[in-house]
Amino acid sequence: MTICLIAEGSYPYVSGGVSSWIQMLVESMPEHDFIVFAIGAEEKDKGKFRYVLPKNVSAVHECFLDTSLKLAGHPGRRYVMERSHREALSALITGKECSWNDIFSMVDANPRMQAVDFIMSREFYEIVALAAEMEYPYISFNEYFWCIRAMLLPLLGLLCGTMPQADIYHAVSTGYAGVLAARGATLCQAACILTEHGIYTREREEEIIKAEWVKGYFKNTWIDYFISLSLCAYRQANPVISLFGAARDIQHQLGCNPGKTRVVPNGVQSEDFRNLPLKEKEEGVLWLGALVRLVPIKDIKTMIQAFFIAQRTVPGMRLHIMGPSEEDPAYSEACRQLAGGPENPDIVFTGQVPVREWVGSMDILLLSSISEGQPLAVLEGMAASKPHVLTDVGSCRELMNGMPRQPEDTFGPAGIVVPVMNPAAYAAAIVLLAQSPEMRRQMGQSACARVGGLYTMEALKATYREIYRKGGLDHGRDRF
Repeated sequence: MTICLIAEGSYPYVSGGVSSWIQMLVESMPEHDFIVFAIGAEEKDKGKFRYVLPKNVSAVHECFLDTSLKLAGHPGRRYVMERSHREALSALITGKECSWNDIFSMVDANPRMQAVDFIMSREFYEIVALAAEMEYPYISFNEYFWCIRAMLLPLLGLLCGTMPQADIYHAVSTGYAGVLAARGATLCQAACILTEHGIYTREREEEIIKAEWVKGYFKNTWIDYFISLSLCAYRQANPVISLFGAARDIQHQLGCNPGKTRVVPNGVQSEDFRNLPLKEKEEGVLWLGALVRLVPIKDIKTMIQAFFIAQRTVPGMRLHIMGPSEEDPAYSEACRQLAGGPENPDIVFTGQVPVREWVGSMDILLLSSISEGQPLAVLEGMAASKPHVLTDVGSCRELMNGMPRQPEDTFGPAGIVVPVMNPAAYAAAIVLLAQSPEMRRQMGQSACARVGGLYTMEALKATYREIYRKGGLDHGRDRF
């Protein structure tokens, strides 16, 4: 069967995390044909893939959120707008209950619609003017219009494009990817599946609250907008998959039908992380490692600060930050400067590395993110029998200490969990492990046992193979 995998801001442009999961999933199912629908931020990334595409990827459709923003547009064009279309678009703009079928119907009723032209039309102006009168009567209409324009242009640009035909549309996040999966499933009368690695709505909310480019009085407008995008995916998709129980609870809170949700944890091939090669290292020097992208959400600065604090008590340590830096060059450079630049030999920025060539040499693995789902890098480090210091985000607590209400998880602690953005607490955990070789050994053994017992690649493959089989059968398209 043909499966359209829809990814936003990840595969195949960004290494690690969700992208690694997609690569693994596709490679593990050679019996299926995959179409990758990649949603990127900027056109400059077109064709810049960081992965060799598996042989069963028949096509890659690239779309970029900044494409519509660059077009000049043609004012004065008229559009077919039924009352239901106007009501649905108004609801989307104002954060009310939105009929996505009517949004899709509006696009279908205007087959030559171009997003930037529609934004300049009288029909759109009238809808926004009425919304401004209801929601923001004391704010400049010009400000409000440009806020709504910035919100809707990327979405409408994607909806006005073509969708590849498939038997199943599988989004790996909500947001734009989730809406397009719902759109494809509606057009082709196909199955729609959603896997949320992190809670997209919560991540966007955190970004918007901190963002300087969003005026304070428009922050709720943007947050409600992203909630609407998520609800579109939640309502169309079945099943709606999360990686751990707490994420599933948040999906329910956001409005997803609990009867459609299920938890499918990540998995790794534990055998691949046994008997790893060791690099030559100085005697008595502890190697700390972080397999992580250099981006703000990973909070590398807290890790560096914690390392400096820990060094005051345990001077014989070296920190290896192993991951790509191209995604946010300004943040990467700030991290390097905080670390003391190339003059400080105790903090090494290796760039992206083959995980299995490096992780075996690490004594302790670190992660200091302010938001996560269920990090594959942590599972791989656990499979390599390494103890961890992790921030209390996503499923990190249950990875280290076991899953609540799961009696078969008797493996014991695999690391130490600390509060987010707390260098002192983070440093204390590093010192505790650095000074306790036996604790490191025991935690490493527990980590390996927990992954081998509960987070296997075999279980992951079997579950998704069955999900795809049922999706194809439910829509009469099974080709087995």
